[in-house]
This record gives sequence, structure tokens and C-alpha cells, in this order.
Amino acid sequence: MYELLETIDSPAQLRALGRDELQRLAIELRAFLVESVSRTGGHLSSNLGTVELTIALHYVFDTPHDRLIWDVGHQTYAHKILTGRRSSMDRLRMHGGIAGFPR
Repeated sequence: MYELLETIDSPAQLRALGRDELQRLAIELRAFLVESVSRTGGHLSSNLGTVELTIALHYVFDTPHDRLIWDVGHQTYAHKILTGRRSSMDRLRMHGGIAGFPR
């Protein structure tokens, strides 16, 4: 279901994608966010609104060497997913799980 998204565990892997693949990644990332947040709760709309922004930031900047600063934490779910924490999203905002804010 998330064929391309499942291959991305770091910004370096994202930067290796072509433009068509980046568009497909955005679609898969949005679908993953909807599915994930539907189960755990959380801030859905603010994260859907930052999908392309997050992909672009990681594509253009040399993250994690270049630091990203988010104005509010509830926009960072896509960032967490693209930086190797996708498998932790099933425990978003739960005791012992991944935080709903930047860490």
C-alpha cells in the first residue's frame, strides 16, 4: 500500500528520488497520516498541510546536518515519518510511544 514510503527511512533516501516519485511519496505520506492518526488520534489537518513542505525541506536541505525548526510541534508528523520513525506512529501520543511534538 505504501510501496515508496516504506523505502524511506532517512532524508538521504528521499533526496535520491525523482520529481515523479516525490509526488507519489506525498500521496502515500498523506494516506499513511490519515490511517495512522485515525487510529491513534492527533492533529490531522495541520500535518496534511505540511506534507509537501516537509518533503521539500528534506529534499533541499542537508538534514539532519542542517537543522529544521518548526513553529508548532503538531505539524511534525510527516517529518517524523520521513526520518525513520514511521514504525513508531502506531504509538503516537501514547505512554511509552512517540511524542506528538518535536524531540
